[in-house]
Amino acid sequence: MTPALDLLKKVRAEHRIHSYEHDPKAASYGLEAAEKLGLDPAQVFKTLLASSEKGELLVAVVPVVGSLDLKALAHAAGVKKVEMADPAAAQRSTGYLLGGISPLGQKKRLRTFIDVTAQPFATIFVSAGRRGLEVELSAAVLAEHTQAQFAEIGRV
Repeated sequence: MTPALDLLKKVRAEHRIHSYEHDPKAASYGLEAAEKLGLDPAQVFKTLLASSEKGELLVAVVPVVGSLDLKALAHAAGVKKVEMADPAAAQRSTGYLLGGISPLGQKKRLRTFIDVTAQPFATIFVSAGRRGLEVELSAAVLAEHTQAQFAEIGRV
């Protein structure tokens, strides 16, 4: 179990766990998950951390088929500028290793933004807190348990 799955179990949120054999040579953790689990990559989301000009860490959940629009994230967060967070700071703050950072069950609660493309799907997939482990849940459940806002933060 991971902190993400512990949280979902504790709050009795509807979810399903999917695991696969992670290949350390995989170029993209998210695309690897989509491929190995036979999923539509547009339905699989990666968790990225960005840092504002004030040093605030922000969580961005975007489709693995696209990228994070830093300007759009800054706008959604009401800050002037953001850049990708230092990987060591991301790992320290969340308690997860890169490639397995879940938006759920992080050590520190960070402001979280989910790309609006998650909303039309009945369920989406995000990291469950370990490489090779995904959790399937509705975008609304994810938003509820991360206190996230939906925003147009992704780029295809």
